[in-house]
Amino acid sequence: MNLSEVQSSDIKNLDLLAKQVVEGFITGMHKSPFHGFSVEFSEHKLYNKGESTRHIDWKLFAKTEKLYTKKYEEETNLRCHIIVDNSASMHYPVVKKQTIDNLNKVGFAAVASASLMELLKRQRDAVGLSIYADSYEYYAPEKGSERHRKMLLHQLEQLLTKTSNATTETYQYLHEIADKIHRRSLIFLFTDMFQTTKENNELFEALRHLKYNKHEVVLFHTFDAETEFDFNFDNSPKKFIDVETGSEINVYAENIQQKYSQLVSFYFKELKNKCLQYQINYVPVDIKKGYQEILTTYLINRKKIK
Repeated sequence: MNLSEVQSSDIKNLDLLAKQVVEGFITGMHKSPFHGFSVEFSEHKLYNKGESTRHIDWKLFAKTEKLYTKKYEEETNLRCHIIVDNSASMHYPVVKKQTIDNLNKVGFAAVASASLMELLKRQRDAVGLSIYADSYEYYAPEKGSERHRKMLLHQLEQLLTKTSNATTETYQYLHEIADKIHRRSLIFLFTDMFQTTKENNELFEALRHLKYNKHEVVLFHTFDAETEFDFNFDNSPKKFIDVETGSEINVYAENIQQKYSQLVSFYFKELKNKCLQYQINYVPVDIKKGYQEILTTYLINRKKIK
């Protein structure tokens, strides 16, 4: 689903926005090869005394005066843990106010995570959340209750309104998170893969740590393709500042665009190959392209972990 398809321009209610994103995704999915995934109930069955009343279809009761419950195709307790990098580089591009069609990377990750949580709720899957930067900012274990989901949504909403000047070394906190998740889970990591050091080997060792308990790990490599990949700036003189280290450089974009794009393309390919080596699902995500690939990735990997 593209951002432009969402009705409101301002992100006033992340829960409502996530519902709109998922509804649009499901509508499109019925016309795709993924038709058949159980995102709704498949049939009804008569209510038996003593059963939970949670899934009673009250609209059907009003028509028939008989109690029926919604019978689901997949009664699972899949556990999913979402990890969001909240370092300074994830707050690029700089925007005065986050709107649906004008998000920075962490804002995109927040909306994507909320949308995943909405789809997880419909599948009755448990979800947990970790947020980190230069410290382990937030952790909640995997649970399936509505109260728990609302609490996680509140944390994600904070990412849409607060800025960050924090540096990060992703691998440090992935080790901590791996130690907390004991039961086999589906793990989603949103990060731009920018670190203040070049120790990518340590990062992938941390990702391997997540694999030790047979977790299914998906790396959503989150970036703004227009500027961070294509380096598409006008040719007026510009000062580029590293938001995490403070380093500065004055250049004409046109003079380095070709070399920059080559180096970034090589880096992306290196990340992809490294993920293949460690059996990690690498998904490059352009923040201007919407959420369909993210939600589809969840459905595919959900089948793997069952």
